[in-house]
Amino acid sequence: MKGKTLAGLLALLSTPAMAQGYGGLGSDAPGFDMPKPGTPIVFPKDHGAHPRFRTEWWYLTANLHSADRTAYGMQWTLFRFGLEPPRESQEGWEDRNVWMAHAAVTSATENLVAETRSRGGVGTVGVEAQPFKAYIDDWSFEALDPGFDKARVVARGPGFSYSLELTRGGPFVLQGDAGFSQKADTGQASHYYSQPFFSVEGALSLHGQEVKVAGKAWMDREWSSQTMAPDQKGWDWFSLHLANGEALMLFRFRGARDYVSGNWISADGSTALLGADDISLTPLSQTAIGEHNLPTRWRVQVKSRGFDIEISPLNPRSWMGANFSYWEGPISFSGSQSGEGYLELTGY
Repeated sequence: MKGKTLAGLLALLSTPAMAQGYGGLGSDAPGFDMPKPGTPIVFPKDHGAHPRFRTEWWYLTANLHSADRTAYGMQWTLFRFGLEPPRESQEGWEDRNVWMAHAAVTSATENLVAETRSRGGVGTVGVEAQPFKAYIDDWSFEALDPGFDKARVVARGPGFSYSLELTRGGPFVLQGDAGFSQKADTGQASHYYSQPFFSVEGALSLHGQEVKVAGKAWMDREWSSQTMAPDQKGWDWFSLHLANGEALMLFRFRGARDYVSGNWISADGSTALLGADDISLTPLSQTAIGEHNLPTRWRVQVKSRGFDIEISPLNPRSWMGANFSYWEGPISFSGSQSGEGYLELTGY
């Protein structure tokens, strides 16, 4: 591996096989483990990395407000990509993992974005399960106690930085069927859990001006080796904090036949899996960003719950122009219920 630069490793992610679906997540992954139903998710072990799987991420988003009720959004994400199945020895330059991280702060008028990348085995990036710590260079998301009841997240980029403390107000939530989250009729899936009960306090720095903020955050953890079916091009993902303390996660994987699923999360952390027949996701208007046309306003319905809302973005131009580009931004909604959340759009 000596002499292989990070740029060279990232180039491997752009080969024709890896181009299948968004970020290559629909391509075959020979030699890697595949998610299996019935596999228990175990804490704290599964907060850590899963090198037997090709892809995983640690994802944190937050809806924040200043004292004068100005709204902001925050994102912190760490991705791991396995370039080949792990061997018996993968230390130092033998490590075959590429890591990438994104950070962003969004306001009604700006979407400030940063990306950083590293390779495994050289001490600049990693994830520890107990106590939890994910880091890349000087960006970090880490628990402040063994039980992950409190945490801190820090990052910086051009024009922004943040340091936020999080307090967990509920249990970790298993998505899908006990953590097995199917993404296609042909069986593609991930292991997936969330933490939708973080409250947040701290500060943003925007162009050198500090802003004290507070709000709610949502953590997502997924790992897989083939998240998408070969014909699927991307997904629309919603995380919603309802004003009554409940939460809702919904997604649509777009392909020859869309795959739609969701999870209704009660205030105590109990869940109810939602099927495609119960969910209606209807784009209401689009935003053009360069060559991309993105559905940034939506009507969302969950028929069994009488849930019928309209979603609007804080900033319709929340484009993450990174190595794998996508739209990611804070949203608010009103209708049968009100609240805030995050929307992610990939593959457009």
